[in-house]
Amino acid sequence: MNYLFTFLKGLAMGAADVVPGVSGGTIAFITGIYDTLLESIRRINPSVIKIWRAEGFKAAFNHINGFFLIALFGGVLTSIATLAKLITWLLANHPIPIWSFFFGLILVSVYHILKQVEKKDLTRFALLFLGIAFAYSITVLKPLHLEPTSINVLIAGAIAICAMILPGISGSFILLLIGMYAPVLGAVKSFQVDILALFLVGCVTGLLTFSHVLSWLLRKFRDFTLMFLTGLMIGTLPKIWPWKETISWRLNSKGEQVPLVQHNLSPFEFEALTSQPSQWVMAIIMALVAIALVLGLEKFAEANAK
Repeated sequence: MNYLFTFLKGLAMGAADVVPGVSGGTIAFITGIYDTLLESIRRINPSVIKIWRAEGFKAAFNHINGFFLIALFGGVLTSIATLAKLITWLLANHPIPIWSFFFGLILVSVYHILKQVEKKDLTRFALLFLGIAFAYSITVLKPLHLEPTSINVLIAGAIAICAMILPGISGSFILLLIGMYAPVLGAVKSFQVDILALFLVGCVTGLLTFSHVLSWLLRKFRDFTLMFLTGLMIGTLPKIWPWKETISWRLNSKGEQVPLVQHNLSPFEFEALTSQPSQWVMAIIMALVAIALVLGLEKFAEANAK
């Protein structure tokens, strides 16, 4: 049953990673598996081979928490394969309710993580504001246009996977910023093995390296790290604000125009500029649903821990 719940959490992480501006790392944090995930990945190192030789495959597999990783990443991959089209369709056809849901999700996640910070002082709040500034600056950067060369695809994989395990930083949004979103998405759809293999190598390299760093920071400087990660989440809130005006567009892998640079509006400005309903009541309901969902998960986790 535990692995079934882990699989479901993986489904939620995969669904979040599909959305530019939302991170699977956020879902991992609010569902209580973030530390376990980092520690399990961190254990995938040369010492595993020594354990395998000395104690056998089963001991090595248990050492890296293999069943947990298989259940979680099985959920992530299943979600990306099955829910990606649905979420993309919902964002295109019902953007305000869906973005409102994710906005509420991030908002309550901030509260959830801040509760875990044991001591709140000036230094810790300085790191919070540093995280906000860093994340916000990323959301307003002008996108680059890198060529999909072998080295660029490799680097893109490493950067994107690091972003995906950071709460608040979206891997798909980082790919969009460096101009690699369309080439990678195109490679997935047309199954270009050479590009996908390079991207996967970059992802694995980045994941194994970055998980060590982040796991060490959470063990040694937990409060400081949590405050910075919370800042990252707050800093990305403007990116997922439901009401926007599109300033410029880009072509996606299908040759369709999709928003590139957008400006946030109030619901009333949105109605005045677009002559479309702001759906503010539905937006509030969806945000509250997300908040209730996270608080419910929190209560469920606390009940299971007793």
